[in-house]
Amino acid sequence: MKAVQVTRYGSPPELVDVPEPGITDPFDVIVRVGAAGVCRTDLHIIEGQWEQKSGVKLPYTIGHENAGWVQEVGAAVKHVAVGDKVILHPLATCGLCRACRDGDDVHCANSAFPGIDSDGGYAELLRTSARSVITLDDPLEPVDVAALADAGLTAYHAVRKAARRIRPGERVVVIGAGGLGHIGIQVLNALTSAEVIVVDRSADALALASDLGVDHVVQADGSQVETVLGLTGGDGAEVILDFVGEGGAIEDGVAMLRRAGDYYVIGYGGVLSIPTIDIISTEINFIGNLVGSYNDLAELMVLAARGKVALHTVTYPLDEYARALDDLDHGRVRGRAILVP
Repeated sequence: MKAVQVTRYGSPPELVDVPEPGITDPFDVIVRVGAAGVCRTDLHIIEGQWEQKSGVKLPYTIGHENAGWVQEVGAAVKHVAVGDKVILHPLATCGLCRACRDGDDVHCANSAFPGIDSDGGYAELLRTSARSVITLDDPLEPVDVAALADAGLTAYHAVRKAARRIRPGERVVVIGAGGLGHIGIQVLNALTSAEVIVVDRSADALALASDLGVDHVVQADGSQVETVLGLTGGDGAEVILDFVGEGGAIEDGVAMLRRAGDYYVIGYGGVLSIPTIDIISTEINFIGNLVGSYNDLAELMVLAARGKVALHTVTYPLDEYARALDDLDHGRVRGRAILVP
């Protein structure tokens, strides 16, 4: 089968022929990939940022946002059948460790992460675990939801945590309305009654945010901190959702945060460097956010099926993976890029 593999860090990935995956465990599920999201993390993997973190042996197939149709199941798999439409939780988890027993499968002690530390979905077929497979209701199709498997799930996980503390009318600043941010905005609208302020450099991203019904859009042109403080009476926002995490976004976000506010770190690549006296004197909180749980993804699929969350996508055939990655890297993608084998 065809697959896009990283063969050497710092070099472009290659489209190659590889053996088809087979059933090796009774709980295995083989999925014919219908769509694979193209994520900024894929760019970081290619650059080598994940080399030490993942420990994966090259070459391997990237792609961690996947949906498709069940091709084959192991002998113990009973809840899905061949032909079912499915979206895949990005982690293949054990179900037996303490974290899994607590329903905190994101922190499974024995997980695999296809596309990060094992072969992923930039391919025709993908092997995962029965615990990772969620069936899709009509009218959802794999190409409609693939990027929700990680980008959407990460955004939902962060917003769901923030929603527990956001009171009606409180201000939330969303930094970045791109691939993750435009999903986070929709989840905010679905779960809260917050006043939403979106900050982004891109006029297209701000136009998308306006289309999604946010209260204010702010161009990141050097005056964004002053503008946000003006919109919040000089106090700053109760919650910052930072979907960028680099390029000055962190410094801006901290300056936009009010006393006792919560800063949700979602995007990454930068460095958080805050004097400890500033943290204790204002009692601000920094909250890290990884990908969400299986239950988070199931809940997100409910919102998607009800039309509360929809992806804005650009699709590419698998053999145009290089163009998709280049478009993402240079900011030419409005929403999410999707590879369709």
